[in-house]
Amino acid sequence: MKLFKAALLATALSLPFAPAAFAQTPPGVLVVAQNIDDIVAIDPAQAYEFTSGELVTNVYDRLVQYDAEDTTVLSPGLASEWTVDDESKSITFTMREGATFHSGNPVRAEDVVFSFKRVIDLNLTPAFILTQLGWTPENFDEMVTAEGNTVTVRYEGDFSSNFVLNVLAARPASVVDEVTVTEHEVDGDYGNEWLNANSAGSGPFSLQAYRPAEIIRLSANPDYFKDGPNVDSVIIQHVAEAATQQLLLESGDVDMARNLTPDQIASIEGGEIKVETYPQAAVHFLSFNQKVEKLQPEALWEASRYLVDYEGMTNSFLDGQMDIHQAFWPEGFPGALTDTPFIYDPERAEQILNEAGIETPIDVTLDVINSAPFTDIAQSLQATFAEAGINFDIIPGTGAQVITKYRDRTHEAMLLYWGPDFMDPHSNAKAFAYNSDNSDDNYQATTTWRNGWAVPDVLNEQTMAALAEVDPETRNQMYVELQEEVQANSPIVIMFQASYQVAMDDDIDGYVNGATSDFVYYRLVTKGE
Repeated sequence: MKLFKAALLATALSLPFAPAAFAQTPPGVLVVAQNIDDIVAIDPAQAYEFTSGELVTNVYDRLVQYDAEDTTVLSPGLASEWTVDDESKSITFTMREGATFHSGNPVRAEDVVFSFKRVIDLNLTPAFILTQLGWTPENFDEMVTAEGNTVTVRYEGDFSSNFVLNVLAARPASVVDEVTVTEHEVDGDYGNEWLNANSAGSGPFSLQAYRPAEIIRLSANPDYFKDGPNVDSVIIQHVAEAATQQLLLESGDVDMARNLTPDQIASIEGGEIKVETYPQAAVHFLSFNQKVEKLQPEALWEASRYLVDYEGMTNSFLDGQMDIHQAFWPEGFPGALTDTPFIYDPERAEQILNEAGIETPIDVTLDVINSAPFTDIAQSLQATFAEAGINFDIIPGTGAQVITKYRDRTHEAMLLYWGPDFMDPHSNAKAFAYNSDNSDDNYQATTTWRNGWAVPDVLNEQTMAALAEVDPETRNQMYVELQEEVQANSPIVIMFQASYQVAMDDDIDGYVNGATSDFVYYRLVTKGE
């Protein structure tokens, strides 16, 4: 703790004020204890880790974005308005007047074009999100153009403008300051090396210091075009050990602890510390490989939905880690189905199997990642499924072993989870409700193909129709209907949605932790004196 205090004190003293005492964190400064050693890159064109996503969201803006006020609504960002032409497959954005970068440079349409182009040309990990729009280094100059205070984005593909807008709200579509970045370009790297240690954004905070696996310090942008920030600075200190995070929080050395274990959360006894729970994007499921004949009957799929002790698990070892969720698109996003029609009812499951003439017992191998809570879930399923004569033989393995087997379609039953690559329901609909070619040599990174499920043509057609739908409300309803069909009848039994708990001082308000790391916001945080 002495080392932490020394580092924190040195950082605090570099601010335009000095704390009177260290019994509490400095006024106006939010101090966060968090494990941040997952960061590989912080350049928006390269950043692909959880913590780097949080940093990018707080430092940069996009043309359109899901904001802190409501993470379920797509809002104007650096674009004040936009006009859609679905027939010509183009969207024209009008730039917000008066927006500036942290450097003081105005945000221009040319900055947007430069930002998108560098993602395509650098072709680093998250570039695939933008290349979905049909952009390549060869055609980019025709696909994205600037004229005056407008940017026109053109796209190619059988999808609607709604899909495009969600792509443009994703992390790699963050807008950087072309003038500043170009000044730091080395050997044609588009400033990538410099941006992995610095920032050139327009967001609510500017990056003042970043030392890998040590500290992130953000300073409030007083000229931000939306409300806030309400604190002067955010200090995110790398603290790898959860026990140390708890000790620092309880001693008043930090305002927030981001990585406490469920046991530590349970040990917090009110007082001056509160715990907030936030739903996350990952959905956890049990699936049956349809290349295995004994797992093909639809009655087996239906019965399985009544053999999961949903409440028993979420009220015990999954408490604070997962919530009951039975649809492929996570709660907290537009178009999510939140109905949970299935309960633990082994008698009903047995009746379904008997009426379908399915003979039991049925012996099934169940592959699972060999760590908690996955092994705990597997053991619960093993006990409850046995009541209906379905006997799971649990096969634990490393994550790599389990995933390799899954990709090879050599498993029988599989216990895994899935999260979207970006905030559009098609990201999950394609994974859970689409598979137009189930052949072995047509590898697809989807749950449907990996489980050998030849999705019915009508469901494939519905999935592609939803992708192409122009009207946002109609499109969301189409995804709800897709989820209802998969929920009712598929070899994939969706059980839970991950949740995330954050412990913080009782005087901290306004912290927003949406369903993904791209939805973590400090702009609205207030801190009592």
